[in-house]
Amino acid sequence: MAEVTTELVKALRERTGIGMMDCKKALQETGGDLEKAIDFLRKKGLSAIEKRAGRQATDGLIASYIHPGSRLGVLVEVNCETDFVARTGDFQQFAKDVAMHIAAEQPLAVSREQLDPKVIEHEREIYLEQARNEKKPDHIAAKIVEGRLEKYYQDVCLLDQAFVKNPDQTVKDLMAALTAKIGEKISIRRFSCFRLGEDG
Repeated sequence: MAEVTTELVKALRERTGIGMMDCKKALQETGGDLEKAIDFLRKKGLSAIEKRAGRQATDGLIASYIHPGSRLGVLVEVNCETDFVARTGDFQQFAKDVAMHIAAEQPLAVSREQLDPKVIEHEREIYLEQARNEKKPDHIAAKIVEGRLEKYYQDVCLLDQAFVKNPDQTVKDLMAALTAKIGEKISIRRFSCFRLGEDG
């Protein structure tokens, strides 16, 4: 069992961005094991995210990204709870990264809930017809349809997309990690893409 030194607490704080007292407690709970303390804080942080879910995120900023050549631009509104967090480098970098991601991946909506139900129904009908053409039994066809719909969401919904700078995590994962780090609810409210010469 390692002694919980000030240096160890500082090292954990640098790795996680979480307050000194919480870092000290995590190290005490895990016998001074840095990696276990990180897991301890992550579990605690993620449960704290659940508690924050009901809060209003009405502050924030609008970030922009202009693709080289100036033929494609993106505006995105990212919200948090306080102006203080909106001015932090971590939050501003996240908003810029999301704007750049949108330009690269061209999502149709922020979340599944924002997709037009008619679009989802249309996709469902296509996948069902595909499964029937593959001569799949009905119970298998239903699972195939759900699987392909899931893949569709991952392709067109911003939060479900693999983050362009790190495909091992989704945009939603990235947002959850930042929420755990800064201690405020974060949400991506809306975005617009502008392509030179296109209407609407």
